[in-house]
Amino acid sequence: MTTILRTRDLTKVYQGKEAVKHVNMNIKQGEIYGFLGPNGAGKTTVMKMITNLVKPTAGEIEFFGEKMTDQSYEMLKRMGCIIEYPVFYDKLTARENLKLHGEYMGYYDTKAMEEALELVKLTGVDKKAVKQFSLGMKQRLGIARAVMTKPELLILDEPINGLDPLGIKELREVFRMLSREYGMTLLVSSHILGEVEQIADTIGVIREGVLVEEVTMDTIRSQNTQYIELITGECSKAVYILEHKLGLSNFKVLDSRTIRIYDGIQQLELNKALAEADVELESLSKKHHSLEDHFMELMGGEGIA
Repeated sequence: MTTILRTRDLTKVYQGKEAVKHVNMNIKQGEIYGFLGPNGAGKTTVMKMITNLVKPTAGEIEFFGEKMTDQSYEMLKRMGCIIEYPVFYDKLTARENLKLHGEYMGYYDTKAMEEALELVKLTGVDKKAVKQFSLGMKQRLGIARAVMTKPELLILDEPINGLDPLGIKELREVFRMLSREYGMTLLVSSHILGEVEQIADTIGVIREGVLVEEVTMDTIRSQNTQYIELITGECSKAVYILEHKLGLSNFKVLDSRTIRIYDGIQQLELNKALAEADVELESLSKKHHSLEDHFMELMGGEGIA
């Protein structure tokens, strides 16, 4: 698979402090690349450098094998993006905003504009000014504007902010379609790990400006381990039963109430042993190691928010 975008030692310094440190990303053509990291980790700064909104202090960016410079205007036309919050002419309608964007871009395909509005389910709002739109509707319009010119690379910074669960599901399907049917490459940052897990082919994890991992979701899934999660107010007593009554050793105590058991034991046998020892359970369930678990391990327990 062809690498469409590559960064080499990409670095950005603000007021003497490195916000992004020697980042080497490799995004392949047609894939969905999920970009993860806590607030302030450097995700938006990296995206701004890729789209030439911010100049790197050091390092370089290659798009289709060509080095990006201040004069890469034609190259930038091959990208679509929403960085942070999408801004519109509030007194104009959605269609008028897209038409104006097309004029800026030298793109006059009216059919593509209508297809983009239909794609994000924003048809039937012809007479409504954008200032009357909800946050979710503005987010949809931002995506329509980003995709209407049929970019080869679509960069979306927190694209599902402000959307309800139905809207998130619909956009998840749109992203998959753009990748699978249109061959579009997507670079998507999000705080919602479960959504990234469902759509991404590859993830990049950034922390304090450093890209700590770049890995395919297939690799993460192949490492996924099933386990039994036990939640009880009598954790110490439960640990004693696991070790001395059941002879288990491959388990992990996460906190004062939660134990994960990786040994191959049936839930029924485990439940019976704990019940006989009068260990009160809040829950006992089979789970698997998810992207969220993987991310939290990389972050050393630090959350994404």
